[in-house]
Amino acid sequence: MCGRVPVVSIRESLFVLKERDFGWFFASRFVNLAGSSMSHVALAFAVLEVTDSASALGYVVAAHTIPMVVFLLVGGVIADRFPRRLVLQLSNVASAATQAAAAALIITGHAEIWHLVVLEAINGTTMAMAFPAMQGMVPQLVAKKDLQPANLLLSMSRSTLTILGPSVAAALVVGVGAGWALAVDALTWLLAALFLLPVRIPPRPADAEKTSALEDLRAGWTYFRSTTWLWVVVVAFMVLNAIQSGGLQVLGPAYAKTSSLGVEGWGLANSALAAGTLVMTIVLMRATIRRPLRAGMLGIMAFSLPFFALALWPEKVPLIVAMAVAGAGIEIFGLGWSLAMQENVPDEMLSRAYSYDALGSFVAMPVGQLLYGPLGAWFGERPVFLVSGALYASVCLVTLAVPSVVRLQRVEQPASEGTPV
Repeated sequence: MCGRVPVVSIRESLFVLKERDFGWFFASRFVNLAGSSMSHVALAFAVLEVTDSASALGYVVAAHTIPMVVFLLVGGVIADRFPRRLVLQLSNVASAATQAAAAALIITGHAEIWHLVVLEAINGTTMAMAFPAMQGMVPQLVAKKDLQPANLLLSMSRSTLTILGPSVAAALVVGVGAGWALAVDALTWLLAALFLLPVRIPPRPADAEKTSALEDLRAGWTYFRSTTWLWVVVVAFMVLNAIQSGGLQVLGPAYAKTSSLGVEGWGLANSALAAGTLVMTIVLMRATIRRPLRAGMLGIMAFSLPFFALALWPEKVPLIVAMAVAGAGIEIFGLGWSLAMQENVPDEMLSRAYSYDALGSFVAMPVGQLLYGPLGAWFGERPVFLVSGALYASVCLVTLAVPSVVRLQRVEQPASEGTPV
């Protein structure tokens, strides 16, 4: 029988929440995202309550990031060997404990920087375990025909909370202190673990071949390097994320502070980025992506626009518009990548594939963060922004020239008998 990729409506997107297991998973992710969207602001001001040193804040942030990157591959193996729900629950409880400990130290006035460095290192390690498990759960909870609406709902909650979370965190810091803001984050991690209790995931086949963790890791690498569209996009994002993290996380704010944009303009531009993502999420609920990687790479190419705006027309309105369009492009890529991975990677390999994806995508980010400050000082900010925009767009175009990337199609689903009501 001929198949089709169904057009998704907003009604169908909400209908997927009636799937009991996915509904509880969505609730867990929602409260988890609520806490995570506040934690960066809360942690930054918590560190600054202990010391006024920006370097100390860098140590604490790096203490979270480095072990997360180092242990991602281990996390992928664990998530493919053990029940993903259990892995995610244990990670959530561990994260709740570390944030609660940090909150208690801050509130009681006993916190020292080394305390926060150690706690954030543990937190980063638990995130390395949680990320592959979390990414691999969605295909186990919904049918393939519901992957698009399920991913869009998760993306919508993420976008909304990205807009609201930092403001709520700032209000908590001002109102009751950074320690109590961290305590709220700890509570959300605990609630996320509790909301996973009712979730039931189909058991893995009992006759699956028993292998060692090292063999699993090697099998994941073999799959990764033999799947052309997978490693090509990951290699592309090594470059793209280095440009983005260095250009818009380091050089962009520094340039905005000394230019007519100002801190306020930079803040509005970043809010526009999140708003563009949210708007595109709603648009995609009425659309169908048939070639997910082609659409995704065309979408993410819009992220070159903020660099061109900063280089050629560094004013508030052009930058805000460019960031909003870039946010829309991020959402197109995010959905396209999720569909490509969840529909085409075997379930028993999915978490390992996501761990190699995350490792490749994240590993070059510190390089960009370290390089862009000196590059701006040597050549000037605007020339660096212009070259960055051109390089960003070029990497996207080169990726689109790879046949397996541009030709990858959605897995067709049987035509349904009717629309759920």
